[in-house]
Parts: sequence; C-alpha cells; structure tokens
Amino acid sequence: MKALSKGQTALFLAFLILMWGVNWPLSKFALNYAPPILFSGIRTLIAGLLLLVVALPRLRDLRWKQTWKIYAISAILNIILFYGCQTIGIAYMPAGLFSAIVFLQPVLVGFLSWLWVGESMNPLKAVGLILGCAGVATISAGGFSGSISVIGIVLALASAVSWGVGTVYVKKVGDRVDPIWLVTIQLIMGGVVMTAVGTGTESWGDITWNATFIGVLLFICIFAIALSWLCFFRLVGSGEASTVGSYTFLIPLVSIILSVLFMGESVTVNLIIGLVLIVISILLVNRTPKEKSGHTPVVNIDTKEVHS
Repeated sequence: MKALSKGQTALFLAFLILMWGVNWPLSKFALNYAPPILFSGIRTLIAGLLLLVVALPRLRDLRWKQTWKIYAISAILNIILFYGCQTIGIAYMPAGLFSAIVFLQPVLVGFLSWLWVGESMNPLKAVGLILGCAGVATISAGGFSGSISVIGIVLALASAVSWGVGTVYVKKVGDRVDPIWLVTIQLIMGGVVMTAVGTGTESWGDITWNATFIGVLLFICIFAIALSWLCFFRLVGSGEASTVGSYTFLIPLVSIILSVLFMGESVTVNLIIGLVLIVISILLVNRTPKEKSGHTPVVNIDTKEVHS
C-alpha cells in the first residue's frame, strides 16, 4: 500500500481522533431517543453493512470456512461486549468520564500482549501499567462516595477489558484473516446479535424516529464507525499503527471537551488527575526504547484492534 505523506498522516489521524472522540457524547445523546441495546445493535449493523460494500471486492480473502471462528470470537469481544457494555454503561455516567476509563485499554493491551503474545515488557511499560491503574482508580474514587455510579464504573471497566482482550486476540491471529473483512463481519455479527437481544428485552416502540435521532445515528454509523475504521486501516497499511497508538490519549480528551461544551458535563479534580495519569501511562506503554527502534510493536486501538 502506498505510504502516506506527513500531511496525509496528520489529516487521517485528526479525522480518526475527532470521530472516535465525538462518538461518546453523541452516543449518550442518542440514548434520549432509543433504548441502549437496540441502539447499539442498529448502529453496528448499519456500519457493518456499509463496510460490506468495501469488503465485497475482496471476497476471495474472506475464507469463511477456515476463519469463521475468528470472526465470531472477535465479534463477541470487540462488538457485543465492548459496544454493549459501552452503550448501556454510558447512560449511568458522563460520557467524558466513561471514555476516560475505557481508554485504559491501550495499557491493558500492552500488558496482555506481554503475557499472551510474547511482546517485551520493559520498565517503562511496567510503570505505565501502574500509572494507568492509578488513573482509573482516581477517576473511579467518586463511586465510593456515591457521586459516580458504581454500575457505570463496572461497565466502563468491562468495556476496556473486553476491548483489550479482543485486541490482543486479533493481534495473535490477525495474520489469518483479512482486516477489512474482520471489521465488517464482526460488526454485522455483533449487530445482528445485539439487535436480536434488544428486540427480546426492549421495545422498538421506545425508539423516537425523528430527524434528530436519524441524523445522529447515521453520523455515528458512517463517520464514527465505518469511515473511521477505513481510515484506521489506511494508517495501519502505511505503517502508522504505532503512531495511532501513541495518540490514543487524545480521544478521551476530545470526548471530555465536547461533553463539557455541548452536554453540560462537569470536570472534577479526580477526572483531571486520573486523565493525566492515564495519558502518561499510554505514552509510556507505547514508547519504544531507542535500542529497539528497529522494531516498533503495533498497538492497535479499538477493536481490532478502537472500537468506537
């Protein structure tokens, strides 16, 4: 794949960070018009069908009989559990706060990659892991005083863990599947399952199909999920995966700023301190020692390696 210029890389990164950042407050806003499970199922299913148009020309790379188990496991971890816990949990907490906890994921990926994939664990990564945990503990401290929902904290951590495990799983078996098909199939499979579960536990009559909801839904499906994942893989294909990983911390920062500006969410001292600790931890986990600069470990973000 043709390498991106510095300007193109910056543009792709800016788009990705903005879209994945705005996804959190927009998703919380959309819950005013739809129950969480149905909304989660609808948005992932539509995004998957949109990506299907891009994936079909690569049909020979699908190899369904040989790889369907990989798609299924990835769908469970990266879509059903990640998006499911995320969409339900965000109703219990401010969107910015929730996203800050979820983005402990890159730190978890660094640790799990060491245990499972055999990637190196250096002192910087170890310190980063400790700081990341301290950051989440600081942000979550409000749960013990009653100012923050314990359910929201648990679901945010569940989102981070499922996303982290799913990412490392894909890193382990990713060379056996086509990346575009992986994201497409897991979105469709996860979307079908969550829509079915939502149909059985929630009511389609509770969805307010007005212009506002439809507009937000389509924006999330097209920009925050489908185009963002295409953008992500364009960066990965150009050898920029580690660069994406090192800028992960900007996503919850964007989410927090937008949530404060447009949703009236407040910024607490615990949130600021916790976010700073998580930012430092992500930078340490993604930093490559100079003596090993010839081999840059790939730290993927979201399901695959994002989610949004």
